[in-house]
Amino acid sequence: MKTLPIKPHLIALALAAAFPMHAALAQSAEAPAAEAKKDTTTLNTVIVTGSRRAENIRDVPMSISAIKGEELDAYNASGQDVRALSGRVPSLNIESDFGRTFPRFYIRGLGNTDFDLNASQPVGLVYDDVVQESPMLKGFPVFDVEQVEVLRGPQGTLFGRNSPAGVMKFDSVKPGKRFEGYVNTGFGKNSAFNLEAAVNAPLSEDWAMRAAVLFQRASDRVHNPLAGATSDLEGYNDKAARVQASYKNGGFNALFNLHGRDYAGSATTFRANIIKRGTNDLVDGFDASVYPTDGYNEQTLKSKGASARLRWELNGMTLHSITAYDTAKFYSRGDVDGGFGCRLCGIPDGPKFSGQPSVIPFDAQTADGLPELKQTTQEFRLQSNTSEALQWIGGLYFFKEKMQVDSFNFDSFSAGDPQNGYAYQHQDSTSWAAFGSLNYAVTSDLKIRGGLRYTDDKKDFDAARTQTPFGNPNAGPFTANPRSTNWSWDLSANYTLNKDTSLFTRVATGYRAPSIQGRVLFGDSISVANSEKALSFEAGFKTDLLNKTARISGTVFSYKVDDLQLTAGSGSVNQNQLVNAKKATGQGFELDAQAIIARDWRTTLGLSYNDTEIKDDKLFVSPCGNKNWTDLTPNTGCTVQNKPSPDAKGGVLIGGNPLPRAPKWVGNWTLRYSTELAGGDVYVLTDWAYKAEYNMFLYKAAEYRAKSLLEGGLRVGYGWNNSKYEVSAYVRNMTNEQQVVAAIDFNNLTGIINEPRSYGLQFKASF
Repeated sequence: MKTLPIKPHLIALALAAAFPMHAALAQSAEAPAAEAKKDTTTLNTVIVTGSRRAENIRDVPMSISAIKGEELDAYNASGQDVRALSGRVPSLNIESDFGRTFPRFYIRGLGNTDFDLNASQPVGLVYDDVVQESPMLKGFPVFDVEQVEVLRGPQGTLFGRNSPAGVMKFDSVKPGKRFEGYVNTGFGKNSAFNLEAAVNAPLSEDWAMRAAVLFQRASDRVHNPLAGATSDLEGYNDKAARVQASYKNGGFNALFNLHGRDYAGSATTFRANIIKRGTNDLVDGFDASVYPTDGYNEQTLKSKGASARLRWELNGMTLHSITAYDTAKFYSRGDVDGGFGCRLCGIPDGPKFSGQPSVIPFDAQTADGLPELKQTTQEFRLQSNTSEALQWIGGLYFFKEKMQVDSFNFDSFSAGDPQNGYAYQHQDSTSWAAFGSLNYAVTSDLKIRGGLRYTDDKKDFDAARTQTPFGNPNAGPFTANPRSTNWSWDLSANYTLNKDTSLFTRVATGYRAPSIQGRVLFGDSISVANSEKALSFEAGFKTDLLNKTARISGTVFSYKVDDLQLTAGSGSVNQNQLVNAKKATGQGFELDAQAIIARDWRTTLGLSYNDTEIKDDKLFVSPCGNKNWTDLTPNTGCTVQNKPSPDAKGGVLIGGNPLPRAPKWVGNWTLRYSTELAGGDVYVLTDWAYKAEYNMFLYKAAEYRAKSLLEGGLRVGYGWNNSKYEVSAYVRNMTNEQQVVAAIDFNNLTGIINEPRSYGLQFKASF
């Protein structure tokens, strides 16, 4: 797919319109004094809001990490999406089978591999205080963001819904009382163009506004040599904008937010026959720039939303109201078999690679759409604002979601690849909750916290197949109406050992509402997973060292999840099914450290160990379907490593396996050098992220065991005029590591590879 150029007038409208305001404001606003240079001799205090209050991260009794500032700039330098944060803090993994949309988050190994647009995830995502439940809302670009917080472990009392694994919390920069802004633009490999810009303007004594835009574009880097299909792939054109207005008068504060995204590009390229059988290596002769396929590929996503965050300062307490509405439309089409031809149809198939037999048993070209998604949320929260020993929070939360999911199949061997299959899903979800939390200072050094939440969830679902591929009977409608209630709680304590060190411990429960897998394009049934419940224990420390030139935090944890919701493939059919495992466990540790190691040198280090296990001796799933096609071409199916199930023909037992997409080891390291030069500052920043090997699916197979992956980046820059201007060069995945990170297992040895090396130049101007 050819990407569309960004029209110059769009940039002009987004930026130039704001600059004339400066002349009008300058006459009445005093010119700000020159900013003092930042203190580079000690580490800055990190303030987080994971407890719904602004607190020093050292005082929060849970495992939490924060990413902000230059780190976010470095990770997003090449136009990467939210997946760039994967592995950048301990115990965090992010991946997607859809490319730049539909990210799937994993914390401490807990996540969900389901590719259905109706899928739920155990990691909650909160963007500007609003829960984003749908996968299509969770990929909103990260731009003009003040801070990203990763809250590990169940967050079942204070945040939205469905967060037994933890919460990703994004907070954009809010409007301020000073006219300022920035333009950050870059050019890179594959004609990449990135523009991030923001302007902040005080409008009056009471009002301020902040507008931010993001443009990201890259040309197609993959070519299809076959006619009658999409010829160029993996380009994208991603645009997003946010406008905020704040009002403050006396004890009343209001923050209004409008935001939207418009994405057009390629869906993930699924590459057939690229995994060397019996190993997890790429086949000999693999070339990532060539993708022979007989299908079409496109992906579009449009989303928009609005929120109003109101706050009243009352006598001894503060009342919060958060009202939000979000909507999205999505369409993604791809050649899921990853190649061309059809062995069962007598049509020559491929691609073929030397040294390994290859096969495409049958064609699979599908699309999924989200023609309707509407989410409404409302939260009322009342909390104390005194300095008393007892602090409290109480509130009510309401969630409503309405969606339709469409699934399509296409005939690759008829002129124009006409549609020959269609199924739909409808789901209405409602949830309400009442929650409360108490913080009590037993002494000046010992503080305990406890929280409780009651949740009521209900879903009304129907699905049907009204056009069955190849003229087979239609099916449905199928219906489901699961409902559940739950009490979640947590109890924690924080002890200040001295002015630089605190110790904490926490026990918490989490809950995920029942889920429905109703993608019936290739099946005649739906599956419903019961609610899952998590119980977690953790203890740790947080300390500043060496006169606040070093900081380290550490956590040990253990958890179990009862009735864990898992997504199983359906063998030789492009279909998923939900199952509940009797229990799953996890244990490990996390270390997070930062240090000023010399006047001009700074470093960070993160490390985590997550040992997960499915504990259900009778649970079985269907393994890779491609092993069933070895009669067409021998030695082409995957190598299953689990024992056959005595209760189901063709099934394999998965008890004892680790959770999917859950690397045991996750590590990250950065090193920054800076020094003064010619009236400015020159710096060099390198960052590295490591993820150990992991299973791609619930079962074990030699081909579907992702290798460990180490990816590094480098950024060299020069800032001058008190850092108002900066030019830099960057490279991402600098060693150009290339390997299979995900797979499609029903048809052939189809793989998905990681992002290739990218590089470019950036220029940033602040005012």
